[in-house]
Amino acid sequence: MSIMEAKVIKGGGITSAQGFQAAGVACGIKPRGEKDMALIVSDVPAEVAGTFTTNVVKAAPVKVSMQHIRNGKVRGVIINSGCANACTGVGGISDAKEMIQHLANKSKTKPREWLVCSTGRIGSRLPMPQVRKGIEKSIAKLKADNGVEAAKAIMTTDTRRKEFAMRFKIGGRKVTIGGMAKGAGMIHPNMATMLCFITTDACIDKPALQSCVDDAVEHSFNRISVDGDTSTNDSVIVMANGKSGTNLLKSYHPQFGLFKKTLTHVMRKLARMIVEDGEGITRVVDVVVKGAARVQDAKAVALAVAKSELVKTAWTGGDPNWGRIMCAIGYSGARVREEMIEIYYDGLLAVVNGQPSKTPLVKLRKVVGKPKFTITIHLHLGVGEYSILTTDLTEEYVRINKGE
Repeated sequence: MSIMEAKVIKGGGITSAQGFQAAGVACGIKPRGEKDMALIVSDVPAEVAGTFTTNVVKAAPVKVSMQHIRNGKVRGVIINSGCANACTGVGGISDAKEMIQHLANKSKTKPREWLVCSTGRIGSRLPMPQVRKGIEKSIAKLKADNGVEAAKAIMTTDTRRKEFAMRFKIGGRKVTIGGMAKGAGMIHPNMATMLCFITTDACIDKPALQSCVDDAVEHSFNRISVDGDTSTNDSVIVMANGKSGTNLLKSYHPQFGLFKKTLTHVMRKLARMIVEDGEGITRVVDVVVKGAARVQDAKAVALAVAKSELVKTAWTGGDPNWGRIMCAIGYSGARVREEMIEIYYDGLLAVVNGQPSKTPLVKLRKVVGKPKFTITIHLHLGVGEYSILTTDLTEEYVRINKGE
């Protein structure tokens, strides 16, 4: 199945799929009256799958949601921004559970049917009186066309909303996958400081959905890096409520591949939006590694280059400085042979056989001066490939992050 069978929904997002509503409100967590609470609700219980941060230090809402996601179907997720509810001990766990309990009470549902996410500053407790009022306000504001407000409410240092949706057909019926995300700093694989919520009206069983989510995350959010940091709150949550009326999708369904490819495409689009909104960035760079002896070697090289502060600061200055890339390749831990390495800048050969090419430096500088370009590294040792989307590192990033 080809992704060409799926069409982008203009202005689509978290409520593009049938049977989903959302709300975004200000409840007083953020000091300037900005929206800081979002609620996503399915009209009917939905299958759910997700992935969470691999950081050993996990925020309270992550711990609670990881437990609830194993319980079965859910009705939705409550999200706050402005406070991460991380490193808050048993009190933080109690607050996360209280958010779900209050939501369940006010919506006449069961607590186990809800997930909870938080994002913001680490180490502070949530102001629960404001949070409870925000939950009540969110329930009252629920609408099928309120996706934009929800996307605004989960933003922290983001400068713009991140939304995307696609539609395709399964068995002649329209199926939609839509989502929203947040993230701009502390972005690095497995996973980055980001939240992503995806809804679909597809009818799919839980094991198949989890398999799709795992694969899609590996090819999207686990392939972006802004600054090399992985946070405490990272979550990707996908809900499928079956409202499209299709037959049940399982891994052997003839159109399962189309669903999987479309989900991956939606996540990749949202992941790219996160990188393009990276804190203080001026360059977005695709790092592509080819010809590695193993995929693991290709990944090691790509990550070393994407994370190198010397490489990233050179890009900020519009300096191709491929010598720094060679250094990163050398310390990556991958199997390499210096005399076989080639490096390309948007297809222009910069390094051949581990040495300078004849391409004029002025041409390479012109490439690195662009807001988006591709670095291709060919190791000529096998067929292993890997790619990652990264950024430069600027003085503005330091300014943003030198204090909160």
